[in-house]
Amino acid sequence: MKSQKQSSTLARLRSYMGKKGVLMPFSITFSVLGNILGMLPFVCVWLIIRALFTQDLAASGSDIVRYAWWAFGFSILFILCYFTSLMLSHLAAFRLERNLRYEAMQRAVRMPLGFFTRNTTGKMRKVIDDNAGIVHTFVAHQLPDLAGGLTVFVATLVLMFVFDWRLGLACLVPLLIAFAQFYRMMGKDYGATMQQYMTSLEAMNTEAVEYVRGIPVVKVFQQTVYSFKRLYDSIMAYNKWVKEYAASMCKAMSIYTVAINGFAFLLVPAAIILILIGGSWQEITLNLIFYVLITPFFGQCIMKLMYVVDGYRQAGEAVGRIEALTDERQQLQTPRPLTMPDTYDICFKQVSFRYDDASKEALSDVDLSIPQGKTVALVGASGSGKTTLARLIARFWDAGSGKVTIGGVDVKQLHPDELMRHISFVFQNTELFKTSIRENILYGKPDAAPGEIDRAVELAQCRDIIGKLPAGIDTKIGTEGIYLSGGEQQRIALARAFLKDAPIVLLDEATAFADPENEHEIQHALRRLMRGKTVVMIAHRLTSVTDADTIVVMDEGRIAEQGTHAQLLEKDGIYRRMWKEYQQSVRWAI
Repeated sequence: MKSQKQSSTLARLRSYMGKKGVLMPFSITFSVLGNILGMLPFVCVWLIIRALFTQDLAASGSDIVRYAWWAFGFSILFILCYFTSLMLSHLAAFRLERNLRYEAMQRAVRMPLGFFTRNTTGKMRKVIDDNAGIVHTFVAHQLPDLAGGLTVFVATLVLMFVFDWRLGLACLVPLLIAFAQFYRMMGKDYGATMQQYMTSLEAMNTEAVEYVRGIPVVKVFQQTVYSFKRLYDSIMAYNKWVKEYAASMCKAMSIYTVAINGFAFLLVPAAIILILIGGSWQEITLNLIFYVLITPFFGQCIMKLMYVVDGYRQAGEAVGRIEALTDERQQLQTPRPLTMPDTYDICFKQVSFRYDDASKEALSDVDLSIPQGKTVALVGASGSGKTTLARLIARFWDAGSGKVTIGGVDVKQLHPDELMRHISFVFQNTELFKTSIRENILYGKPDAAPGEIDRAVELAQCRDIIGKLPAGIDTKIGTEGIYLSGGEQQRIALARAFLKDAPIVLLDEATAFADPENEHEIQHALRRLMRGKTVVMIAHRLTSVTDADTIVVMDEGRIAEQGTHAQLLEKDGIYRRMWKEYQQSVRWAI
């Protein structure tokens, strides 16, 4: 199911259909057959008119009834073929959509953790869901329409010259004008235009999802949509682009509309001229009526073709965006993975790292050694590289240069799954799933025994949280108005970490959103969790790092100072200044 960027859109779509792809030729066949059958009732109408013109009413009565039944029969067959075609194409489209979503999510779970810090859930949902829907629409509706529309177009063109080639030539004039305008609108520049459209629409949709999630904050501070600048800017950008695009299409679309609906303006004068130069008025009139009946098919066919071309470009863009979001080249590579070592000392050797969209390095020539069982605290200003340094240990990304080792083994040689089993995380933004407390804790160790879960709950100071819930540990979060505060969620996350019992612990502002009561409980639980582990902790509250074995001060991607709390206070450096400022801040009051 791997598709190449350079392969055609249809080949890429076919690869996602799996075994259901064999249904598409049958769907197209029924579409072609159905569209031909759909034209025949109009031929029957013309036959009825001809019978009325050429025979007396008594003689033509039986013919009229027969032609009417033919028209009815062809209409029923058209409906049956049409729905059969749609049913088959939808079966293939649903399988394609399912496989596209499945493949995207399979790729997503193989992405490094850093991928999810750059791509919001709103963006991922919009890219995968919306684009999968676009592809579904193209395959389910527009692809069968393409075959049917082309069939009708060719059949109509043939009939134009079979009945009266002179009137057929008259029809070619507006048809050629319509095609010229069609090419202007859907020509070589349309691909770039569609890409711009999809980009602006995706940006607006993504920001809209993020805005909805932030509505409580907006309402609390009595702000309007205009205060959410990114959403407003994306709406204005989309609005400006759509207006410019519509204006650029206006002239060509107007000429196209007049031409495709203007067959009668040429057919009627042409018919009059043919009668005046000696043609049979009855024959020419009948042919004129036939042309009036069938020429609207041209407009329908060209509009279908326009929508199909539009859908084809959108489908290609849609598949490309889903594949680009989870491009396999972003996945961490571990050609020959090694087993996890028995020791858990961590070492940074001349490590440098730059984010893809950054102009300067986030880390530069970092050397740091963290002995097994020791606690190292990372402090420094925002953007100094603390979080980046800690996340390189867990392979959120791979270092641009240098080495990050655990037990002497480069983390690039450890399979990400193996590495994750030996690291516990406690982030400032805890993610709890809308399921029971028990199941949330079990994410730390899915096969844990009930006794292990109880111990983890006890160590994480969660007894009081569970005690007040209606179903205890089996209470589902997010149902019947049951929600936990930020500090309570953090303690549940700590229970998850206790259950996992990994030898390496990464703490990123673990008490950032806790109230004083929860902070006390969290700090107590953290001291238990850190016991005997190799710990890397990031904190802004300097009082939480005073007992660390080593405090590392980061400044603009480099290690500026390191030592114990007492040693760093003796120096006249960054840490001493930060400590004084912190002491002043905790004494401030409003």
